[in-house]
Amino acid sequence: MVTWKRKGVAWTPVDFFDNSIICDLIENSKGGILALLDEECLRPGKVNEATFVTKLNQVFKEHKHYESRVTQNAKHILDAGLLADCFRIRHYAGKVTYNVTGFIEKNNDLLYRDLSQAMWKAKHKLLRTLFPEGDPEKASLKRPPTAGFQFKASVVTLMKNLYSKKPNYIRCIKPNDTKQPAVFTDALVRSQVRYLGLLENVRVRRAGYAYRQVYEPCLERYKMLCKETWPHWNGSARDGVQALLGSLPIDPKELACGHTKIFIRSPGVLFDLEDRRQQRMGDLAALIQATYRAWKCRRHYQEIRKSQILISAWFRGHNQKKKYSKMKKSALLIQAYIRGWKMRVTYEVYTPWADENLVADENLVVLKP
Repeated sequence: MVTWKRKGVAWTPVDFFDNSIICDLIENSKGGILALLDEECLRPGKVNEATFVTKLNQVFKEHKHYESRVTQNAKHILDAGLLADCFRIRHYAGKVTYNVTGFIEKNNDLLYRDLSQAMWKAKHKLLRTLFPEGDPEKASLKRPPTAGFQFKASVVTLMKNLYSKKPNYIRCIKPNDTKQPAVFTDALVRSQVRYLGLLENVRVRRAGYAYRQVYEPCLERYKMLCKETWPHWNGSARDGVQALLGSLPIDPKELACGHTKIFIRSPGVLFDLEDRRQQRMGDLAALIQATYRAWKCRRHYQEIRKSQILISAWFRGHNQKKKYSKMKKSALLIQAYIRGWKMRVTYEVYTPWADENLVADENLVVLKP
């Protein structure tokens, strides 16, 4: 809740089962079941499973998540399914019954120090890795750790390793016991869903904002869905995301704007955004293709038009030149005929014509009219 206040998002508290009380019941180093088991194994005297159950009944008789035959009789509860050598723990997914038969023996299943030292002397890298307690330099006179202590140490190491990383949990569900495809056993699947905490997870996710993203990458990814933000947004990323999501048919209750992130409640809104983006990307791709084809066709048309104009100019020039040649030839021919005609006329006027029987007079002068 403090985180939501820091992010600037209104939050309604969601009630869910806190499994830390079960972890303390089992793994608490000061008074958990595993600690009591180690204590019972180290206690002198007669030690068996009955004394272990008696001790559990004394320590956890008031615990809400612990049950046994003795605690049920004290509350006047009759449960024939819970035997005297068993105890039951109420986990968040349901009740689990544990039979203590063999607890003491298995917890005391210790590896003697001389065997570890013998395996270490083999000088094999794998064996020395499996039996590090056989190293003479690390020899200790302390009692070897019990199985319960080793289990807790392994869990602590695992949790420390997980907390140092950013793990992503993948929950796998076994559909059937026969390993057949497309076969689902309802009871088996239902129990796995319950014990994996998926119901609690879904309920918390439905009540809160399960999906979140920083404003800048959100605006960059979905800005093509709004005309105001596409292709560029000049304001802040938060205002851009608000304008973007405000232009879409999304219920305002599904969104919450924090100081640095946008929060989305249901996955349907996120899927709808992705579908719209996918469709818009197809439209933009078609627009780019159409624009490119139009540019290519226009360029081709301009080249053809330019070539046609050039060809037409050359053709018209050729026709004009050919026509001019014909006209020039005709003009020259006409000029030649006119000059010839004028010369003939002039020649006929200035030349004395006489009959062959007549003699021309040398003193006769013919004047031009």
